[in-house]
Formats: sequence, structure tokens, C-alpha cells
Amino acid sequence: MADRLNGYRILILESREEAQFSKLLAEQGADVVQCPMFTIADAIDPAPVEAWIRGAIKHPLDDLVLMTGEGLRRLCKAARRMNSESDFIAALGKPSKFARGPKPGRALREIGLEPQMTTEKPTSEGVIEMLARIDLKGHRIGVQLYPDKDHSALLRAIAAQGATAISVTPYVYDARAAESHILTAIEEMAAGRIDAIALTNLGQVRRLFDVAQAKGCEARLREGLGKTLIASIGPAVSNELALHGLSAAIYPPNDAFFMRPLIAAMAAELARKGARGTPK
Repeated sequence: MADRLNGYRILILESREEAQFSKLLAEQGADVVQCPMFTIADAIDPAPVEAWIRGAIKHPLDDLVLMTGEGLRRLCKAARRMNSESDFIAALGKPSKFARGPKPGRALREIGLEPQMTTEKPTSEGVIEMLARIDLKGHRIGVQLYPDKDHSALLRAIAAQGATAISVTPYVYDARAAESHILTAIEEMAAGRIDAIALTNLGQVRRLFDVAQAKGCEARLREGLGKTLIASIGPAVSNELALHGLSAAIYPPNDAFFMRPLIAAMAAELARKGARGTPK
């Protein structure tokens, strides 16, 4: 697969794994265009997070639902500040652990734990379907949430099974990144200077449209996306695109929602379509 992206300009948007993604694309010869969008920060008020950690240590949970790997890492970081990390990790070893996709599982393995079940679909709906197959009546369930998402359906589903959800949101998105980077990326796409945009989380789609609408250039964004092949890493991103009347031309095969399959799919589609210019 080496050099299969040689000569193509791929736009990637800032994310937790931006550096790794950029490296993998560059290894295939891509000209990677990076666009800072927002950063992730600890929860503004640490008190609820610390109270959740103390509660999990003092009264071990029956089950734990992890929506993101970042969330678990932030919880462990907070426990470390409290000088309670070892107690917290020991407490997390007791409940059954349910992971929304592979990323929480990787974060669990970093602290020597394993998920008991992982969703087939890395979405909130996938978590609801997974939990529906388990008897949760009377259980106390820790639920690690993430920002900028309405989690009411998940929490209602847990309550409907006779369980008590004890939720925590350990981080926030900081959208103060320079909007000029986003506006530049929009212009690059509209000018036809980007071959593909790779989207790896739904927050990226929302941020693009939020900035474009605030700056009065949504039409320009849509023009740019119409000229650019859109690559989606999975259903959460694709669903968000659909809310804006868009669809992805590139999608990982066989529901393999990871970077390498997405890159392989991009290489195959760009070669098939013969995107802007001829590969060098």
C-alpha cells in the first residue's frame, strides 16, 4: 500500500489522534493538510468528577459503561491528582465493563483491565442494544459520558431496565481554536485544492458547520464539500453528515472503524475516481 496516496492532498481535522493519523497518511505518500478545530480539556468544575470517583471507590459499581477511551483516561488522571489512582483502578476491576466500540477497550487495557462486552456498532444506539440483552434490574451502573451529545435516550433505556445510572462527564471540548484555520480549510476545498477530507468524529462535522454558519459561509462550505471526497470513519460521523444532507463517498470496508482501513478505502476510491490531478 506504500505510496498509494502519493500526490493527493488529504485534509484532516484536529482530534485526539491527529498526530498518528497524519503519520499513517504521510507514510502512504499523502500531502496532509491539518486543520486545528478544538481541543479537549478536563471538566471545568472538577468537583462532580472527583465525587464520582470517590463514590466508585467507596461503593463499587455493578456495571460500568464507557463511551470513550478519552473519558476513562481523564478519570484516571483526576484520580491521580486525588492520590487515589490505584484505589480507583482496583474499584474498576469489580464491575462488568461495557465499551462503546474499540477505543474504551484500549484505554482499559492500558490500566490492566478488559471489557466484558464491546458494541458491534460504536454508537449510543449500539450501547442501548447491547445493554438490552442483559438483566440489569437493581444494578448501579456507572456511565461515562462525553460532551456535546444528548445522552437522554441511553439514560432512559438504563432506567427502563430497573437500573440506576450514575453518570459522569470528565472532559469538555474547547472550541476556541482559531476559526481562521477552519475558514482557510473551507476555501481550500471550495477552490478544488483538496482531494479528500477524512472525518474521524462527529464533532468535526458540527464544528465545520457551526463556524461556517457563524461566519456566513455555509454555502461556500457546501460548495467545497461538493468538490471534495468525504471519508467517514464510522456510523456516528455518517449520521451527523446525513443531518446536514451529506453522505460519505468513502467508508471503511466490513465495518472496520479504524484509521488504517479508512486510509486503504481512501486510496482505493481516489485511484478509482482519479481525483484532482494525476498521482505523482
